[in-house]
Amino acid sequence: MTSRSETAPPPPSFGAQVRSAVIWRSGTQIFSQLVAWASTFLVIRILSPSDYGLFAMTSVVLVLLSLLNGQGFANAAIQQRDGGPQQLRQLFGLLLVVNVGLAALQVLAAPLVAAYYRQPMVADLLRVQALIYLTNPFLALGTTVLCREMDFRKQAQVNVLSALTGAVAALAGALGGLGVWTLVLAPLTSFAVRGFGMAIAARALVWPSFDFRGTGALAAYGGTVMAGQIFWFTQTQADIVIAGRAFSPQELGYYTTALFLAQIFVTKVVPPLNEVAFSAYAQIQDDRAAVSAGFLKSVRLIMTLAMPFCLGLAAVAEPAVRVMLGDKWLPAAPVVSLLALAMPFMTLHVLFGPAASALGRPGLSTRSAIVGSVLMPVCYLVGVNHGPIGIAIAWLVAWPVLTLLSAVWTLPVIGLSPRALGEGLLPPILAGTAMGLGVMLLDRLLPALPQALRLALLVAAGGAIYGLWLLRFARGRLDELLALALRR
Repeated sequence: MTSRSETAPPPPSFGAQVRSAVIWRSGTQIFSQLVAWASTFLVIRILSPSDYGLFAMTSVVLVLLSLLNGQGFANAAIQQRDGGPQQLRQLFGLLLVVNVGLAALQVLAAPLVAAYYRQPMVADLLRVQALIYLTNPFLALGTTVLCREMDFRKQAQVNVLSALTGAVAALAGALGGLGVWTLVLAPLTSFAVRGFGMAIAARALVWPSFDFRGTGALAAYGGTVMAGQIFWFTQTQADIVIAGRAFSPQELGYYTTALFLAQIFVTKVVPPLNEVAFSAYAQIQDDRAAVSAGFLKSVRLIMTLAMPFCLGLAAVAEPAVRVMLGDKWLPAAPVVSLLALAMPFMTLHVLFGPAASALGRPGLSTRSAIVGSVLMPVCYLVGVNHGPIGIAIAWLVAWPVLTLLSAVWTLPVIGLSPRALGEGLLPPILAGTAMGLGVMLLDRLLPALPQALRLALLVAAGGAIYGLWLLRFARGRLDELLALALRR
C-alpha cells in the first residue's frame, strides 16, 4: 500500500500562498470596488452636495470610534500565530465588550456632535449608525482565523457579497428618495453582510469568554496599535472637524467628494494588499532579509500602479468630474487636482505600517501618527480660511513631510536602505511625471469635444505614455506586474 505521505500533495510554498492571497484579495477587491463605484457614482448624481456634507459630519465620529473597535487585539492574535481556541474565545469577548460600549457611547454623544455642527439631523443619523459596531466582533473574529490560515479566498468571496448588497441598498435608497439616509443604509447593510459572512466562512462562531486572564500580550499590542490609530484619526479627520464648522454643508460636500475621488487608490486598493502584507510579514518576521525584500517588492508594485492613477487624475480632474459626477459637482474639480497630487505620498506612507507592526514595532506607526496629529491640523487651520482649495493645499504641504519622517524611522527596522527605496520609486515617478505633462499638453491641443470622448482620449493617451515610458526605461516593472498577474 502507498502511505498517505506519499500520496498527499505537498503543501503550497509560502510564496505561492502570498501570490494566491494577493490575487484573491486584490482581484476580488477590484471587482467589488467596480460594483461599489458604479453604484456610488450613480448615487452621487441623485443626491445633493448637502447630503454628503451632513454625512461627512457624522463620519468623523464613526471613524474615531471605529479606531477603538478592537481590531488591534485581532491583529495581535494574527501576529502571535500560536494562540489556541481559548485565545479566540477571549478575543471575541473583548470585541463584544468594546463594541457594545462604543455603540452606547455614540448614541449618548449624538446630541453634542449635532450641536457642534449646528445641524440637528446629525444626531438622528448617528443614533442609527451605531448599529454598525455590533457587526465588528464577528468581522474581526472571522478575519483573524482566516488570516492565520492565509486563506484570503473566503475573505474575498464574503467581500464581494457585501459589496453587491451594499450597492443594491445604496441604489434602492437613492431611487426611493431616502436622501442622506441612503448613505446610512448602504454601509450598514454592507457591514452586516460582511461581518456575519466572515464569521460563518471562517467557522469562527464560538462562545465568547469574558475571563480575560492571560490576555496581557493581546492588550499590550492592541493598545499600542489603538494609540497610534487615535493619533491617525486626528491627522486624517481634523480637516472635517475644522472645515465642517467653517463651511456650509454644500461646500463640505464638494470637499469630501473631491477627497473621495482622490483617495480611491490609497483607501480602496491599498488596504487589502496591506492585509495580505501584514499576514505575510508576520509569518516570516524572524527572517529580516525576507521582510526587507518583500517590502521593497510591494513598494515597487504598488507605486507603479499608484502613480498613473494619482497623477492622471490630477491632469484630467475637470472632465472626470463632469463625466462621472455631473456639472453640479464642477466646483470640486480643482480640489480633486490638488488632492490627487498629495496621494502618492500618502500611499507610500501607509505601506510602512504593516511591516513595522508585523516585526513587533507598532510604536513606529504611533510615533508617525503623533507628529501627523499636530502637523495636519495646523496646516488645516491655516488653509481653512481659503475654502476647500486651502484645505487641499494643506494636504500637499503636510504629507511629503510626514512620509519622509516615517521613512527615516521605519527603514532601519525593516533593514532597507534609503537608496534602495529611492531606486524602487524613481521609475514610476518619472513615468508618471511624463504622463501628466503629456496629458495636460494634449488637453490644450484638443478641439471642442463631448466631455466623455475628451476624457476617454486623455485617459488612453496617459496610459500609453506611462506604459511606453516604462517599456523603454524600466521594463522590469512591467515584467513584475505581469508575473504577479500570471501567478509566477
